[in-house]
Amino acid sequence: MSALDVRAVTKTYGEGTTAVHALVDVDLTVEPGEFVAVMGPSGSGKSTLLTIAGSLEEPTSGSVRVGGRDLAALGRRGRERLRRREVGYVFQDFNLLAGLSAAENVALPLELDGVPAGRAAATARAALDDLGLAEGLDRFPDELSGGERQRVAIARAVVGERRLLLADEPTGALDSANGEGVMRLIRAVGARGVATVVATHDAQLAAWADRVVFLRDGRMVDRTGARPDPATLLGTGTEA
Repeated sequence: MSALDVRAVTKTYGEGTTAVHALVDVDLTVEPGEFVAVMGPSGSGKSTLLTIAGSLEEPTSGSVRVGGRDLAALGRRGRERLRRREVGYVFQDFNLLAGLSAAENVALPLELDGVPAGRAAATARAALDDLGLAEGLDRFPDELSGGERQRVAIARAVVGERRLLLADEPTGALDSANGEGVMRLIRAVGARGVATVVATHDAQLAAWADRVVFLRDGRMVDRTGARPDPATLLGTGTEA
């Protein structure tokens, strides 16, 4: 069973002559443990594809299945439960809660899903330690650098029993060393069977993926079946 199955998905904002076609008849299947990078210039539909795959938005037409379940058939509460338990997100703007420490931000989704507070805290601290944030566990988001906040957001997205990880430019605020650490973590998550979809315009990041697909003007225009070479990606003309 595929972890993610997107079929003929179209997303249109507005109507008539002002309509914007963010996605047009897009197909994408991701298997458990597979790491897929979605590349394309700004405005190509990468972020929209992620929000629809994770049920944060509904497509105008087409279908999305996560773990074999049709998102449209789950209803609002069912989709909320799916997002909380099985789908991890890394947003460009981090979405951390200002009143919680780094460790508390990471532990929160576990506690909301019924994990005892002590076990949730220990799991959160281990995830942050893996990302080099052992010294920042008790600091609040506004006391962290942009790169540190990014790593907290990634730790929060991968803790627990996730089946699908969706990341929008997850290394955008990091230097090369920390960016590599994040990608190693994502690869390790994949080894546990978690499917990962990363939207990026960074060829170096995409080179970590098992497969790369390309969006332009909301349409899937090309895809590769193997892990690509960064030099090849840089020559595609799809970077932002």
